[in-house]
Amino acid sequence: MSGIVLDHVRKVFTGGVVAVDDVSVEIAHGEFLVLVGPSGCGKSTLLRMIAGLEDVTDGSISIGDRDVTDLPPRARDIAMVFQTYALYPHMSVRDNLGYGLKVRKTQKQEARRRVAEVAEMLGLEALLDRRPAALSGGQRQRVAMGRAIVREPQAFLMDEPLSNLDAKLRVSMRAQLSSLHARLGTTTIYVTHDQVEAMTLGQRVAVMRDGRILQIDTPQALYSRPVNLYVAAFIGSPAMNLVEATIADGMVDFGGFRIPLAAGHPQDGAPTRVIVGVRPEAFEDAALADPSLPQIDVQVDVVEDLGPDTHLIFRVDAPPVDVTEVREASGDEDALLQVDKATFTARVDPQTTARPGRTARLSVDPARFHFFDLATGLRIANTAAPALASA
Repeated sequence: MSGIVLDHVRKVFTGGVVAVDDVSVEIAHGEFLVLVGPSGCGKSTLLRMIAGLEDVTDGSISIGDRDVTDLPPRARDIAMVFQTYALYPHMSVRDNLGYGLKVRKTQKQEARRRVAEVAEMLGLEALLDRRPAALSGGQRQRVAMGRAIVREPQAFLMDEPLSNLDAKLRVSMRAQLSSLHARLGTTTIYVTHDQVEAMTLGQRVAVMRDGRILQIDTPQALYSRPVNLYVAAFIGSPAMNLVEATIADGMVDFGGFRIPLAAGHPQDGAPTRVIVGVRPEAFEDAALADPSLPQIDVQVDVVEDLGPDTHLIFRVDAPPVDVTEVREASGDEDALLQVDKATFTARVDPQTTARPGRTARLSVDPARFHFFDLATGLRIANTAAPALASA
């Protein structure tokens, strides 16, 4: 079995800089795990420690049944795919694919078989005699992946391999990666700062911050039950709407709105200050929604028509929750704006008649609200929310 176990792994660089802080996780045999977080959170350092490219300060790393903590990279039976393709420019695609086998003195007949098999798998048969300079970015990345696959290692380690590709090609390559993993079944750890990429690729996703894993779970569980404010704001595009609120007398009050709590929400009657989180899809144009849901009137600032749905952007008369660092890392440029009012996004049916500068009536589903402790940022249990099974 080629699972990977990290046991209280820590990395401290010269000067006392802690890059990875007490990380323990078990990656099952054949699992696709994604490490996601902003720049500087420690995800790439953790991957390099698994590969043996960085020394471990404390803790241990096991691959399969072996403790590899102190072994050099070539003794760990892993293959890495980097952000840069790192292909040999003077070699053909065929020679690039087979170079690792040549170094390991694999028999020529076996090496030819493996190269041909991987070339067919990745659609590279017609490119085998070309050099990297004659390939597109997507083709070069397929060659880099093929060079890793041809070795048949115990695990693949991928460090932002798609970040140099354009948006359309990245979507295509994500689909190919998922298909390849389904066919090969090799344990894979994938590093990215793109939470959309993480959610679409990972069987489980680990959200990192300041060298620690804050939450590790299935993509749907991360989205539906974030353990704290940071994960809630980081996961999701558009980002979760967040604002301070008061819970009292069975109602949620924020920004001049008064919305009844969903049935089954625990409430002891005493007013409580919390942070409420509302995903954009919890809203809908009231004319197109269930009439039994609570409704609010908002002044629409921006309408974004995206085809399958429409985003309505409006302000709420309450100060924004300070998650600038989180939203900036998620690619939400609105977080850079210094405003006195919280900006909300509603994802509604494209048939909406809402227009910029006009008042729109929206329905909102309180059963989809998230609540977080004002002091700690930790999730507050909400019995009204549907239960999800953790992976």
